[in-house]
Amino acid sequence: MTDTRTLPQTASLDGAGLRRVLAVLCLTEITSWGILYYAFPVLSVSISADTGWSLPVIVAAFSLSQLAAALTGIPVGRIIDRFGPRAVMTAGSVFAVPALLVVAAAPNLPIFYAGWIAAGIAMGAVLYPPAFAALTRWYGDGYVKALMILTLAAGLASTVFAPLTAALVDRYDWRTTYLVLAAILAVITVPGHLLGLRGRWPHPPTPVGDHPVDHRDASRSRAFLALVIALSLGAFAAFAGVFNLVPLLIEQGFSPSLAALTLGLGGAGQVLGRLGYLPIAARTTARTRIVVILAATAASTALLGIASTTAALIGVAIGAGLIRGIFTLIQATAITDRWGATHYGRLNGLMSAPVVIVMALAPWAGTALSARTGSYAHAYLILAALAVVASLIGAASIPRHRRHDAATTT
Repeated sequence: MTDTRTLPQTASLDGAGLRRVLAVLCLTEITSWGILYYAFPVLSVSISADTGWSLPVIVAAFSLSQLAAALTGIPVGRIIDRFGPRAVMTAGSVFAVPALLVVAAAPNLPIFYAGWIAAGIAMGAVLYPPAFAALTRWYGDGYVKALMILTLAAGLASTVFAPLTAALVDRYDWRTTYLVLAAILAVITVPGHLLGLRGRWPHPPTPVGDHPVDHRDASRSRAFLALVIALSLGAFAAFAGVFNLVPLLIEQGFSPSLAALTLGLGGAGQVLGRLGYLPIAARTTARTRIVVILAATAASTALLGIASTTAALIGVAIGAGLIRGIFTLIQATAITDRWGATHYGRLNGLMSAPVVIVMALAPWAGTALSARTGSYAHAYLILAALAVVASLIGAASIPRHRRHDAATTT
């Protein structure tokens, strides 16, 4: 069960203010994820064909952007804990636009890499971790529902932007496509964060109970280490799977447009998974959720490597999206479920950094695994085995005080 371990928090925004903040973040997360993240797997083949740069070299540039995002996320979490999300998320949105312009105009690999590193810094300030920190503090005890709504909306990012990106690159080229996407990003996210994230930033909630939370003790605990390892391995398998889904499907005989549509349907599957999170959270413990969802990640990833018919691959891709949607909420609530919301920004930044780092390696590693094993299908079986290991480690991610509390309340 969810246990925030904090005193009830007096909201700094009224109902209209909370709805405004949530609506703005839903819109900006759809746009930021769709353009900064999901457009790239659709465009990578076109980039390689146009420039002559190999696909692994191109994907490595994107992986470096994720490393930059991970490192940026740690100070961003501390800033948000102290000052709120408005300034840092607005700055990230502003910085993302010229970063994409550099990518679009890059005449050689060093500039292409520089553009993606800059885009990664922007991602660290605008994607899920800062948005989660904002809603967790502003919504207080209602944070789970707010996070569910946010991730429901953001789950549509690939559904909206993968087909849009495919249509743009069919009509123009990849460079022009990125110019159009950068303009969309500027028009939606910069004013959205600047004008929409207004409001007094509340003081952090005060821990209660027999086990007050110290962020240093929590971050050094065995449970925190197990949580980070389990989420990292699970994210590696899940995101290597989603990032390499289009090449896998093309390998299995899909057309590029059908493969892109299937990727978008996986995003719709994420929405279905997130719709079911509240009843799942009400009926299960944090340990059960992380173990079962990581095991389901392993099963769906293996099925993508085994399935061979068009209908089966599309169905499994949707199911994998559903599981990925639940996994995102498990990650979003992992800190609060275990240590409360008092130091959410700092602890979530520390937890998210390794997760984002392995997610950074995932696109390149999936491509490299396919080259080493001879096919994307074989690579997916290896990814499934890693998710099994993640599920086993996830069982050890509950702090001692939570085990004690569970024993005394049953």
